[in-house]
Amino acid sequence: PSVLDSFALLSGQLNTLNKVLKHEKTPLLRNQVIIPLVLSPDRDEEIMRQTEGRVPVFSHEVVPDHLRTKPDPEVEEQEKQLITDAARISPDAAQKQIQSLNKMCSNLLEKISKEERESESGGLRQSKQTFNPADTNALVAAVAFGKGLSNRRPPGSGASVQSGQPGAGAIIAGASGMQQVPMTGAPAQQQPMLAGVQMAPAGQPGK
Repeated sequence: PSVLDSFALLSGQLNTLNKVLKHEKTPLLRNQVIIPLVLSPDRDEEIMRQTEGRVPVFSHEVVPDHLRTKPDPEVEEQEKQLITDAARISPDAAQKQIQSLNKMCSNLLEKISKEERESESGGLRQSKQTFNPADTNALVAAVAFGKGLSNRRPPGSGASVQSGQPGAGAIIAGASGMQQVPMTGAPAQQQPMLAGVQMAPAGQPGK
């Protein structure tokens, strides 16, 4: 019963307050100005507790910011200019501008997402190794220094190879190296070519 009595009392007071505020002779609260009565540069623990530590003092420096109900004059002038410019635009022109802006934003988002996908795929390609360093080093050593190559010759390498021209010399590969064997009947001025290498004339030792 005590809770119900208190609730009834509070409800009656709120109804009375609403009637007073809605009365035609009551001035609008938004037209009233809040004037600070006490300004002190000293630390106020009560204000600290009410503001959860955000406002330590209530001085002349913080009062204009905390009690301000309107923006700065420059910001207010910019808002008025923007509202005036927006009122001049027709609905069709505004709709076209909105569509063009949405299109530009969509294209920009597509480019950003494409760049992200390419960067991710590039990172995956760089992180994935596509060769064996040991094989690469072995190939380089074999080509540059002959490391790991066998000195044995395949069978039949000592057979003579004749050129297609008449009178050309034959090359016979021996175990000690290459030796040129001239053919008889070849003119002295003719120097046949074998595999792109000029052969020495008859009578000269092979190199």
